[in-house]
Amino acid sequence: MQAVSPKPEAGPVIAIVDDDAQVRETLSALMHESGFESVCCPDIETFHALGDPPPVDLALIDLRLRGESGLTLAIHLRERHEIPIVMLTGVGDEIDKIIGLETGADDYLIKPFNPRELVARIRAVLRRYGHASARTVTSGKRQITFGEKRIDLDARRLLDASGEEVPLTNAEYRLLEFLARNPERVVPREELLEALGADTQRYVDRTVDVLILRLRRKIEPVPAKPVHLQTRRARGYVFHLGTE
Repeated sequence: MQAVSPKPEAGPVIAIVDDDAQVRETLSALMHESGFESVCCPDIETFHALGDPPPVDLALIDLRLRGESGLTLAIHLRERHEIPIVMLTGVGDEIDKIIGLETGADDYLIKPFNPRELVARIRAVLRRYGHASARTVTSGKRQITFGEKRIDLDARRLLDASGEEVPLTNAEYRLLEFLARNPERVVPREELLEALGADTQRYVDRTVDVLILRLRRKIEPVPAKPVHLQTRRARGYVFHLGTE
């Protein structure tokens, strides 16, 4: 009798609720590439048809569904089930209303978003709900350590002291990796913009300043008193790998 190999354990099931067919297809492919299963719903009615409770581990809901609001579904889920919710919103949407107590959404991302950041946020939310299968994958061999954090150069991600991924946008990661590869020297803003591939004439001040502030919030124990990513007035920025 031929032995039957056990099926690999399926990953968490993500419900993608979006009325744009191309978006659903893109997000579904991203979920599968990241080790998740997915079920696509073009509207709220289709989601409800999945069952009560729906057989999903997380709902990824677009705020502005055609003819209805994703908030309606988020409120319904929070009232009836303990299912994690991540909202996708557009620029100009009322973010405070989306993530307020009335919806109970666990996280949100503004379109357009970086795919890696979306996956990292989904994993983080699932981990908070106790989904062990959503833990991050094995770390790569090439790493740069600074303080209690590590940059995994192979997977292009930042890990904290416990090995959990710190969500970064693509620009934030590129900036961090460039600085960490060039430690202990002052890097001018123009050089950082070149590393990011941005227009140095148009975006030099705003782009770098915004990214630096956002990155400090994610890597520094006290962002207002940076240990690693420090400013050198009128010269640029310097990155320290140590803690002093």
